[in-house]
Amino acid sequence: MSELQTKLPTDIWVTATWDEYIQAIENPAYEKAKGYYHNGQMRIEMAPLGHDHACDNTIITFGVNLFCGIKGIPVKGLTNCTYRKTGLKDAQPDVSYYIGESADVIPYGTSIISLDIYSAPTLVIEVANSSLADDKGEKRLLYEDLGVAEYWILDVQNVQVIAFAIENNGSRRITESLVLPGLEISLLNDALRRTRQMNQSLVCAWLLSEFQK
Repeated sequence: MSELQTKLPTDIWVTATWDEYIQAIENPAYEKAKGYYHNGQMRIEMAPLGHDHACDNTIITFGVNLFCGIKGIPVKGLTNCTYRKTGLKDAQPDVSYYIGESADVIPYGTSIISLDIYSAPTLVIEVANSSLADDKGEKRLLYEDLGVAEYWILDVQNVQVIAFAIENNGSRRITESLVLPGLEISLLNDALRRTRQMNQSLVCAWLLSEFQK
């Protein structure tokens, strides 16, 4: 690991022990990085987040929050929150949600969310601009193992949400959310396409009218 300590490869999976992973993410040089650990490998993401990634993240987060508000679904959304199963797994998804009965399970004052104490989030969303293959692959396996109920990949380049329901340590594609009943993935895709043509406020107004039908 001495080589990794001096020049740590980023944005790829690297074989490492849990202690080596913790040492890496606690290094001040990687204070703004995102960290993942799974099956004896770590991934430190340092790629800067640009306009398209940030814009799509904003719209999807707004859409989920608005849908829950209109439908009266209890929800707590978390941005870039770290989830940790000590010694085994670590993840920092772009967006995650506790939904329904679990919405208020995490108290204020909590730092890293220990999955040794609390349940995994209901829904995890990764925004993929340059990391699509990894989000479909190793990260999907990670979230399957963590016990997330639903996993969405926001494919920025192809302007679409790829949604998976997770059960029995596996996942399958879905066209309508199971944790947010009535929310069709195609509607979110339509909202994303509209952001390429109009201001976000107009897209938000359109989503409001659609959710109220």
